[in-house]
Amino acid sequence: MIFVTGGAGFIGANFVLNWLAQSDEAVLNYDKLTYAGNLNNLLSLRDDPRHLFVQGDICDTATLQSLFAQHRPRAIVHFAAESHVDRSIHGPAAFVTTNVNGTFSLLEAARAYWNTLEGEARTGFRFLHVSTDEVYGTLGPDDAPFSETTPYAPNSPYSASKAASDHLVRAYHHTYGLPVLTTNCSNNYGPYHFPEKLIPLIITNARAGKDLPVYGDGQQVRDWLFVTDHCAAIRRVLEAGRCGETYNVGGWNEQTNLSVVHAICDLLDELSPKASGSYRDQIRHITDRPGHDRRYAINARKIERELGWKPAETFATGLRQTVQWYLANDSWVSQVHSGDYMKWVDLQYSNKDAS
Repeated sequence: MIFVTGGAGFIGANFVLNWLAQSDEAVLNYDKLTYAGNLNNLLSLRDDPRHLFVQGDICDTATLQSLFAQHRPRAIVHFAAESHVDRSIHGPAAFVTTNVNGTFSLLEAARAYWNTLEGEARTGFRFLHVSTDEVYGTLGPDDAPFSETTPYAPNSPYSASKAASDHLVRAYHHTYGLPVLTTNCSNNYGPYHFPEKLIPLIITNARAGKDLPVYGDGQQVRDWLFVTDHCAAIRRVLEAGRCGETYNVGGWNEQTNLSVVHAICDLLDELSPKASGSYRDQIRHITDRPGHDRRYAINARKIERELGWKPAETFATGLRQTVQWYLANDSWVSQVHSGDYMKWVDLQYSNKDAS
């Protein structure tokens, strides 16, 4: 069995679904079910005996220790995190609590459990920590992409909290010998993405006839990674990664935010056209957010060289799959548009017309 934290969220749920589609090894899925954790992401596993869901908080060390003792996982894959930069600007405390304190609690429980193991169970145990490229800060237009040796320079409360968690994971390997692995990924997109993030927000707003908000001039650059490619990378790192090492995972798909919005509008014009005009007509530039990093880019050569992984999807193929999924899953979109979500969107995007 493997133990997955945050397995009802966007990346975690995709990982669990992909894992059980390719393996008979059971998953204990541990998720607090905050606003972005959604059991509807896992409806296809409702009657699958290989999937055990437990609702819980990674800050609860005692419960974690009890679950480890009972289920004896061979690996922990740690997705659970607060992950939205805008939310971290409005309320940083939750990010420190979950991303820093929660990772600390999980590491403590994992270390105590690992120290009870013997023989092959001990040498084969792994703690895989899933992190972000945002810990490296921002790049200029001509700077080389982030590598595993790029110094940390986080610029938001979110990225600072993830950087702190990365350092804790590293310290537990060097101090206690805990067999850890860390992955730092670029921007993910794909099915089950909560509609506060750029790509699902633009898709859902466009279809609802709402404004398509673009921060500032829209020329911020991100490297986009299709979520199933990310899941494949994590499986490969868990299988063959070297303990104590970090692996950057990227899609080799640098795009400006505005070009992403244009591409989504063009796909919707093709796949779900409006009665008149283009979805591009709904684009509105709004005031840029504080401390907005200008460019992220990942050098993913290490994971390709050492482990043979590289992304299967281009941005064009992955984005088409993503738009098609949202068009085919109106009921999922309606379900996540809760009162709390709408309050957040109103708080973040209302009264910010840059013009």
